[in-house]
Amino acid sequence: MRLFALFGALLYVASTSWALHESDVGVMDWHKRLVGVPLTGSVATAPTFYTAGNKSLILTATNNNVLAALDSEDGSIAWRYLFEPEDRIAAFYKGADMVVTLSGPGGSTLRTFETLTGEIILEKRMHSPELGHLAEPPYLGKAVAFVPNSSDVYILTNGYTIQHMDGNTGDIKWTWSSPDQSSLVIYSKLVFTSSALYAIGLAKSTASLTLHVTSFSPATGELIHSTNIPSSIENPFAQFTTLTHPEVSIPRAVWLENGAVKSFGLVPKLTGKPVSVKGEEYEGISDIGLGEYGRLVGIKKDGSGKVLKLSNDGLESFWEFKESATSEQHAPSAYAGGIDKNGDPYVVRVYWSHTMKQAVADTFSGHLAEGRGLSTGSLFPFDSRTHGVISHVALSASNQSQYKVISRIVLTTSTGAIQVWEQGQLLWTREESLATIMLAEFVELPEKVVAERLAAQTDEEHWFARVARQLKSTQNLPQYLLHFVKRFVTGSYASASSSAAVTTADAKPSGPLARDAFGFRQVIVAATVMGKVYGIDSSNGDILWSRVLGLGWAQMVGGRVQPVKMFVVKTVSDGGDPEVVLVAQRRADNTLVDTVIFHFNAVTGEDARGVSPADEVFEGLDIISGPIVEAYLLQNDTRVVILLDEYLQVYLYPDTPKTQAAFVQAAPSLTFPLRTSAGGQRRLTGHQVALNLDVSERYVAYPTWTLSLPEKEDISTLIPAMRGPVASLGKVLGNRTTLYKYLNPRLFVLLTASHAVEPTTCGLYVVDSAKGTIVYRVELPSSGGKCDIKTSLTENWLVYHYYDSDSDGTSDVRRSKGYRMVTVELYEGHGVDQKTRSSDMSAYSNETLDLTAYEQAYVFPHAITALAPTSTKFGITSKDLIVATRNNRIQSFPRRLLNPRRPNRKTTAEEAEEYLIPYDPVLPDDPRRVLSHTYEQVANVQQIVTSPALLESTSLVFTLGLDLFLTRVAPSNTFDVLSENFNKVQLVLTVSALAVAIMFTKPMVQRKRLREKWYQ
Repeated sequence: MRLFALFGALLYVASTSWALHESDVGVMDWHKRLVGVPLTGSVATAPTFYTAGNKSLILTATNNNVLAALDSEDGSIAWRYLFEPEDRIAAFYKGADMVVTLSGPGGSTLRTFETLTGEIILEKRMHSPELGHLAEPPYLGKAVAFVPNSSDVYILTNGYTIQHMDGNTGDIKWTWSSPDQSSLVIYSKLVFTSSALYAIGLAKSTASLTLHVTSFSPATGELIHSTNIPSSIENPFAQFTTLTHPEVSIPRAVWLENGAVKSFGLVPKLTGKPVSVKGEEYEGISDIGLGEYGRLVGIKKDGSGKVLKLSNDGLESFWEFKESATSEQHAPSAYAGGIDKNGDPYVVRVYWSHTMKQAVADTFSGHLAEGRGLSTGSLFPFDSRTHGVISHVALSASNQSQYKVISRIVLTTSTGAIQVWEQGQLLWTREESLATIMLAEFVELPEKVVAERLAAQTDEEHWFARVARQLKSTQNLPQYLLHFVKRFVTGSYASASSSAAVTTADAKPSGPLARDAFGFRQVIVAATVMGKVYGIDSSNGDILWSRVLGLGWAQMVGGRVQPVKMFVVKTVSDGGDPEVVLVAQRRADNTLVDTVIFHFNAVTGEDARGVSPADEVFEGLDIISGPIVEAYLLQNDTRVVILLDEYLQVYLYPDTPKTQAAFVQAAPSLTFPLRTSAGGQRRLTGHQVALNLDVSERYVAYPTWTLSLPEKEDISTLIPAMRGPVASLGKVLGNRTTLYKYLNPRLFVLLTASHAVEPTTCGLYVVDSAKGTIVYRVELPSSGGKCDIKTSLTENWLVYHYYDSDSDGTSDVRRSKGYRMVTVELYEGHGVDQKTRSSDMSAYSNETLDLTAYEQAYVFPHAITALAPTSTKFGITSKDLIVATRNNRIQSFPRRLLNPRRPNRKTTAEEAEEYLIPYDPVLPDDPRRVLSHTYEQVANVQQIVTSPALLESTSLVFTLGLDLFLTRVAPSNTFDVLSENFNKVQLVLTVSALAVAIMFTKPMVQRKRLREKWYQ
C-alpha cells in the first residue's frame, strides 16, 4: 500500500509541474501590420483608388502619419511609408505613375513614390522647416499640379511659393514667391493648362474671404495677371474647389456664395466674370475627387444631392439622386466619385436605410445608356452595431455593357475600420483602429473544464446536480491515470506550438475559449481612441470579440469616448469568467464631459451588468457628471474601483453595501498620487501641486502634502511603479555579505519640465506617495526643447532613457551627443548587511530615506520609443529589459548587462562569482537579442505590456503602436523546461527503485537503532 501511495503522490506532483520542450520556446509569436485610420477630412489625404492594368490599389494617408497602398482585392498592404513624427504628412497627389507627398511645416519636404511598388523616386527639401508656416488643416496652402505626358510638376508650399520642378531629378526650373507673404492671401489650389498656370487662393476682406487668382507662364514663371474675384466665401474648406476636364477648354474655380454655386473661368488675362448655376439654391458643395473630370455634387437646401458638370458654357446641373433629401427613413448621404480604365467618371451615393436595415449604394454613370445616363443601385449588409457609421466613401467602377455597371466601394467607418464592398458582397475588412490602442491588459483564461462547465451552465447549478456531476467525473479516474502514465513515459505531450495547446489561424478550437496547458493563450483586452474595445487572442492575434462604446445621451449631439483606465476586477481564481472595468470620459461635441464605466466579460465581450445585449452598442454607466481626476483599484477581496472627480469627491464602482463597508474600513490608510492639482474649491495655487490625497471621509478626499516645484517647472507625467511578486529580499555578494533591496511599495516616478531657463531642463523624481519624500532625483537635458524621457520602475530597479546633449555639470567640457540609458538599483541602508525591512516599514518612519542608490550610465545606440521589464508568475526569474527602438525593432537586454555595480576594471574572483562583467560605456547592439528579427519592422511602438505565463521561466511580451507584436521570452534560459532527450523512463524507474529501497531499508534501520539502545 505504501508503494501505491508513493506512486500516486509522484503522479500528483508531476501533474502539477509545468514544462515544455526547449525547441518550442520562442517560436510562438505574431505580427499584425497596420497602416492606421485614414484621414478623411480632405480629398488630399482620404482613400482613393489607383488602377494600372490588372492592379488596383487603395491609396490613403492615415492619422498614424503613414502613406499606404492597400491591395483592393484582399486588403493586404502593398506598401507603406512611415513619416517621422515631426514630419507630419499634409497631402498626397497621384499622377499617372507616381505619388507626390508634401509633409512638414508648410510642406517643407517633397517626396515622390512609384505608385505600384512604393519605391522612393525623389526626396527634396522645398524650404527649411523653421521657415514653414503651420496651418490647420495641414493641407491648407499646399498643392501639386502635374504636366500631362511629362515628369514636370508644379508645387505650391507655404501658401505663397510656387516652384516648377522635374519630378525625376528634383531640378528646379523656376520659383515664384508672392510679394505679399503675410497672411492676407493664402493660395491653396494649382491648375495647369497649356496656356497658363493658375494659383487660386483666398484673400481676407472685412466681412468674409474673397477668391484670388494669379496666372503665370508655365515655361518661365512670368506673372501674367493677379486679381481678386468678386466673391464672398464663409467656409473655405467646404465651399471652394476647382474643376477641369480634358474636353473643356476653360477650367473654372467654383465656390458657394449665399446659397448659389458660382464659378469663374480661368483664362490667362483673367478677364471673365463670375456666373451662377441657375434655378437651384444650395447649402453646400462636395468635392468627390473628380475635379479633373469636371464633376462635383451640390447639396441643395432640402439635403438632396445633385451632380454638377463642367461644360464649355460654365457649370450646369447634370443629375439629381432621387429621394436623397433629408429624411427620417435614412441616414445622411455620403458621395464619392471614381473613374474606369477608359477615364469615364462615375458618382455614387451611399447611405444607411433605417427602413431596410441595410446600406444602399446608388451609382450614376453619365456616359452610359447611350448618353442618357444610367443609375444602378445595390444593397449591402453593413453592420452599424460593430463598425459605427460610414464616415467616408471612395469608388472604383467599370461597365460591362451600356446597362451594367460593376462598382467597388471602400468605406471608412467611425470606428476606424476599412471595408471594401463589390456589388453587395464584402471582400475584406481591416480593423485599423487597432493602431490607436490606448490601454491594454492581459487576462488569464479559465481552464478548459471550467470553461465548458460555464458555457453549458445556463441557470444556477443546484447542490444535487453538482454532486452528481462530480461523482460522474470520478468514474473516469482510472482512465485518466492510465493516459497520464502513457504520456509521461512516451513523451507524447502537446507542445506549446501544437494546435492542442495553442490555437492557430488554421486550427480553430472547438468549444468555449480556454487557456492552453502553459498559459500562453490569454485574452488581451484593448481599448482604442476610436471608441471601440477588442478582445485579442494572445496566441495568434485574432480578434475574439469587439464592442462599440455607446455615447449615451451624447448620441444626439455627437462626441467621442476617451479611455482613461482599465482594471481587471475578476480573475479566473475567483471562479467564472474574468471581468474587466474600463473607465472612460465621454466628451460631447457641446463641450460637456462625463465619466462613464464599461464593465466587460473578458472572454465573451458581453456586458457584465447585463444591460447592453451582445448585438447592440455597449452602453456604459454614467458615474460622474464631469471629468475624472484619477481612478484606482482597491486591491482587496472586493476589488472596488475608486474614482475621484475634480472636486475630490469619491465614487465607488460597484457601489454596494459590501463595497462601501470595505472602503470605509480601508479609507484611513488609503493614499492616492494625482497627476494634477486638485480642482474646484480645493484648487492649489502657484507651483504647489497635490500629489497625494488622504481619504479621511466617506466621499471626500483631502490633500495631505504638496510638492513645491521651482518656478516654471510643470509636471508632465506621473508613472506608477510596476507591482509584482518579489522572490528574494536581498542580493548575496561574492564575499557572502548581503545587499537588501529597498522595496518601498509606495514609490512612483514623476517627470517634470522646467522652462525657466534655455534650453529646457527635465527633472526625474522617485517619490514616496505617502508623505512626498523624494527618494531619488536627477536633472536631465531636454531634446529639442521637449522632455522625451522613457522610464520604468519595478521592485528596486529604475531604468530611464534620454537624449544627452548637455554638459556633465561639473566642467565646461561638453560630452558627445547621443542617447543614454541609465540603470539604478536601490538598496537599504548605507552598506552591506544593513536591513531596514523597507517592504514592511511604516510610511512615516524616519528610515524611509535610509537607502543607497547604485547607478550607471551607458551609451545606447538608438532612440527608444517604449521600454518595460519582463514579469513572471512568482518573480523568481531574473528580469530582462524589453525596449522598442526608433528603427522599428524590439530588443531585449538582460539585467546582468544593466547591472550598475559592473566594475570599471577587471573583475575579481568574488565579482566573477556574482556574474559581474567589466563596465563598458556602450551597450552592445547585439542582433541576437532582437526579438522581432524575423519580421521586417514593428513600426512606431508606443507601449510595451508584459505578462507572466504559467511557466515561471517565461514572460509574454506585447507591443502596441502602429503595429501589434507578441512574443515570449525566457530571461533565465528556461530552467523549468525539459530537454528533448530527457529520459523519462529512467526517471520513473530511478524514483521507483529508491522508493522500494526505502521501504525495505527503513525497517532494518529501525531494528538496528533499537538494538543499539539496548546495548547502551
